[in-house]
Amino acid sequence: MDGLVVRAGPRPLTTSATPHSQVNQQPPDGAHLAALLEKARGWPGVEEAPSSISVPGAQALVIIRGLPTGPPEAFLIDREFCHGHAQGDYSLHLTLPAALALEAEQAGWVEPHYLVLTGRLPRTVVMLYAPRDAGEVTIALQLVWASFTFARGASTPTSSGPPGPESSSERSPIVPPDQRMTHDFKEPHDQVRNWLSPDRR
Repeated sequence: MDGLVVRAGPRPLTTSATPHSQVNQQPPDGAHLAALLEKARGWPGVEEAPSSISVPGAQALVIIRGLPTGPPEAFLIDREFCHGHAQGDYSLHLTLPAALALEAEQAGWVEPHYLVLTGRLPRTVVMLYAPRDAGEVTIALQLVWASFTFARGASTPTSSGPPGPESSSERSPIVPPDQRMTHDFKEPHDQVRNWLSPDRR
């Protein structure tokens, strides 16, 4: 992924408790988040579903079951690699390759999930701040695309970026067959398992 531009302004305030939420610098409504998720669910092998790990109303991007995928740290839970929040918070949680997570953090677009700081989640799990305008939606979509390629098994994001509206949903798989692995687990990996309970979403 080409170098990220720096996000304008200071970082928003976020919580250091569950649910990990963005407190300020929110857009007036969920239109930008909805547009982002709508584009992403058109990518090959992706479907949108209620999140299995976030607050009620949160919508997730999930790799369709049966398709080959990447390592456990490319997922939040099961085959969910990204979710957009709800209840007035339009930020997202997603996974990124560790080097890109650091780059995006340094550019001001993401921060580690607070449980990363306690060692209970891998450093691939980040919060992507709520996009405030169309330009920030474009950057956010690039990062969600990087999360998608990570979830599909690519060690680095593809250089082509998210497909445009003219792209076919039948495009070729991102990862060559000999580099793929299957990921059909129903339980979260060990670093996530400890914080999953009915009251910890």
